[in-house]
Amino acid sequence: MEDNLSLKGKTILVTGVSRSMGIGAGIVKRLAVAGANVICHGNSAYDVQLAYMDASEQYAKELADQLKKEGNQIHVLPTSDLVMEGVPEQVVEQAVKIYGHLDGIVLNHAYSTSNPIGEWTMEHINAHLHTNVTASMLMIQAFAKQLPQGKTGSVTLFTSGQYLGPMVNEIAYCVSKDAIIGLCRQTAAALAKQKIRVNCINPGATDTGYLMPESDSYQMVASMFPSGRWGMPEDAAKLVQFLQSDFSAWITGQIIASEGGFDRYREC
Repeated sequence: MEDNLSLKGKTILVTGVSRSMGIGAGIVKRLAVAGANVICHGNSAYDVQLAYMDASEQYAKELADQLKKEGNQIHVLPTSDLVMEGVPEQVVEQAVKIYGHLDGIVLNHAYSTSNPIGEWTMEHINAHLHTNVTASMLMIQAFAKQLPQGKTGSVTLFTSGQYLGPMVNEIAYCVSKDAIIGLCRQTAAALAKQKIRVNCINPGATDTGYLMPESDSYQMVASMFPSGRWGMPEDAAKLVQFLQSDFSAWITGQIIASEGGFDRYREC
């Protein structure tokens, strides 16, 4: 591994870590192996509520135990819901107490449920906005406040493909993810003098277990990639490693579509 892609000596907080098939798990593994001191946070109750096949209240601990056995540095914060007042800032504070400060933060958490026009409620809309946008804003603010003077920092956000094509059954989610793009660009400018870089990833359609591989829908999506396969959590994790490393020191305020050539307008 090139020295510039090494994360040795960096302490990075990763949110949205609670499922074995999730992007968060892939990120944590990648960053830990690259030498980072990784702190992870998740909300396992959300996964259980949505009945994900790999939902587990113990997964984050099991992941940490395995990575520690392999000689990596990883800590798991208590599960909590970022929609609750005070929790986003509290998560950052808890992480800071472990190593003294954070060098990076990867805001991978997301609230996503499908409701087309005609089925929207204020509760449905606000759940997306508060979790995806408000919590992210507050965590970026808390991250910036804790960064010691003279240190550089990196924030990695996640959007989706809504800015490249319609996703009409997930409009509340899409609106919140469009807001993340704006958040990236605005905070990149606002925090530049503090030597904090802010970038945003669109990982494209990623196999995190919400469709069964043998289903027609799964195969249809796979056919929309030139490679004939879905994106995997590891694909997104590699880009996160790059953006958290010193190798990307000249990159900020960017929205990066890492979609493997996905053709959303292909006739299936």
